[in-house]
Amino acid sequence: MPEHERYDAHHKALSVNLDPTTFGSFAEIGAGQEVARWFLRVGAASGTVAKTISAYDKEVSDDLYGAGTRYVSKPRLHAMLDNEWQQLLSQLQATRGDHTKFFSFVDTISARNYAGTNDCHGWVGLRFMQQPGGPPSDIFLHINLLDPSNVQQQEAVGILGVNLIYAAYFVSGPAEKFLQSVFEELGLERVEIDYVEWSGPAFADWKRDEAHALLVVGGYAEAVAFPAGDELAPSNELLYKRALVLAPGRFDNVCDLHADLIEDTVAQLPEEELKESKGGLGLFCLSVEGISAPGQQASVKEILEHVEELQRLGYGVMLFRAQELYTMSAFANRYTKLRIHFAIGLTVHVRVLQDRYKDLPGSLLEGLARIFTQNVRVTVYPMPAEELRRRAAAAGLVGWSWKETDGMVSADNLHPPGSLDSLHQYLLDSELVLPGKPRTAQPSASSAKV
Repeated sequence: MPEHERYDAHHKALSVNLDPTTFGSFAEIGAGQEVARWFLRVGAASGTVAKTISAYDKEVSDDLYGAGTRYVSKPRLHAMLDNEWQQLLSQLQATRGDHTKFFSFVDTISARNYAGTNDCHGWVGLRFMQQPGGPPSDIFLHINLLDPSNVQQQEAVGILGVNLIYAAYFVSGPAEKFLQSVFEELGLERVEIDYVEWSGPAFADWKRDEAHALLVVGGYAEAVAFPAGDELAPSNELLYKRALVLAPGRFDNVCDLHADLIEDTVAQLPEEELKESKGGLGLFCLSVEGISAPGQQASVKEILEHVEELQRLGYGVMLFRAQELYTMSAFANRYTKLRIHFAIGLTVHVRVLQDRYKDLPGSLLEGLARIFTQNVRVTVYPMPAEELRRRAAAAGLVGWSWKETDGMVSADNLHPPGSLDSLHQYLLDSELVLPGKPRTAQPSASSAKV
């Protein structure tokens, strides 16, 4: 396909069907059989489709793929793929193996239920040969389905599956090019890809962390998780029912004090929240916007340098597309109903109050409302007065004043200009914003203004 040309799902499915060397099977659980349906309805399906199956019944699924795993999970997807691939080769390798590039497509999906109460997500996998008789390559995706209806989610899965099979055979090269093809005719309002895993010669040049960061940088996910350990995982598996402490920031100079933000806040989590949860979890939050310069999107290289520095402090990192706190809390609330605790430094707090939220009709008031209507508490830790003075001057802040205690400024001693100070005082009085406790006593005080 020429670089400038883009095919829709119909043309992609037909292109695969008309290729005499591709032949494979489809096993789909949940969200209908929308992927196979594309290949069956565009014509020439007999040249591509060896078998389609949909083992909806749990007992039937267990008999085929084994019991003991969650039905919508990566282990289940692996079991499905191994079973279907082994069967495909045992039945067709002898007669077609010398001229056929076999493939097996599998998915297990939890599409929107009748009541709309479930987590709409799924796992998608493909094993394929690049050459007849050659070694297979695997690719696995975790996806989130965001369409409001079951039918629309089925349609999205169908398009994504067609795109994946087409990309495997017709789009070679770097991860960015491959993922762009997989995401065509979709968008973040419909589907997110927040995890990708692969093996085999087709992806020999891909790098794991780069591809993971690319999911956000390329616009395929709102956020991805880089856990503290070495093993990546989808956000729903990391955040599910956890008592969360999120520490967002630009992290120009990573140091132990950033870890203290999380450690101190986790230590203060209410006991009742911990009992209701699967345990406390602290994460740094990094946005692809504003790392290198405000308003500019960072490169994958810059992002991974920041991620690695933060992980050395002992905590994982959530990488977000947006930098607003209300976006981060809304994302976390997909997977936990417990209170979200933000642990921030004073400069982030100033940015929250100074931001005009131009994308929101209600500007600042709507931005703050979106944060605090989501069961959020913000703990603001003090910073050195000299550092605050330097950053205020660099940001061009006018009318802000504060009282410093032993060279430090805390949230309750910070005063924004004009009527904004009254709003700030309300947030403090209502304990929506909590001043972080200094680590040492602060005996002396003085005042400053910019």
